[in-house]
Amino acid sequence: MTESPNDSPPPRPRLTRDRVLEAALEIADAGGIGSLTIRSLAQALGVKPMSVYHHVANKEQILDGIVDLVFAEIELPSPGGDWRTEVRRRAASARRVLRRHAWAIGLLESRTSPGPATMKHHDVNIATFRAGGFSIPMTAHAYALIDSYVYGFALQEAALPFDSTDVAEVAAPMMELFREGGYPHMVELATEHVLQPGYDFADEFDFGLDLILDGLARLRAAG
Repeated sequence: MTESPNDSPPPRPRLTRDRVLEAALEIADAGGIGSLTIRSLAQALGVKPMSVYHHVANKEQILDGIVDLVFAEIELPSPGGDWRTEVRRRAASARRVLRRHAWAIGLLESRTSPGPATMKHHDVNIATFRAGGFSIPMTAHAYALIDSYVYGFALQEAALPFDSTDVAEVAAPMMELFREGGYPHMVELATEHVLQPGYDFADEFDFGLDLILDGLARLRAAG
């Protein structure tokens, strides 16, 4: 039985740099950055490895590109708005994005050839602090402090062996170790706080961010 023209597979979409980077992002999201190789990328795209090299010279260019894609997902603040509201919105958005792309936490500030989304992200954030009345040195301090907090929290959150839905299930065997090892303060914290109904580690993010913003507001007011 001969195959009719209508039975033939549809032609593959044309390979472009954008398509290569989108596939690379999907691989990193699914298996971590260690799973991203030229070979795995070519396999995901259904092409030969040499075809990938027509669009990216090496893995470093791929990393530059997918880090730029991650930055492009983070909401930009508005330099014309209330600085505290805008900084909070951007910080919350960055945390959400890093929950989707946990592999990127250690790479966001590592690129020596940043892309346009990365550059715009940093420039607009600086502009938001400057428009909010921060001096240049205070802008540098504030930006570094907030990013350290956001990236650090995202890293800790990604490493936790539980989420808000199964904390009690994971904590139960750990509690036995605490009791047997003579760690009364850990038992107290767990029973009186962590294991209480409604506890969610994610709530700690807003608590810490408010402390930072309160401190920055006091320093800004003091000139």
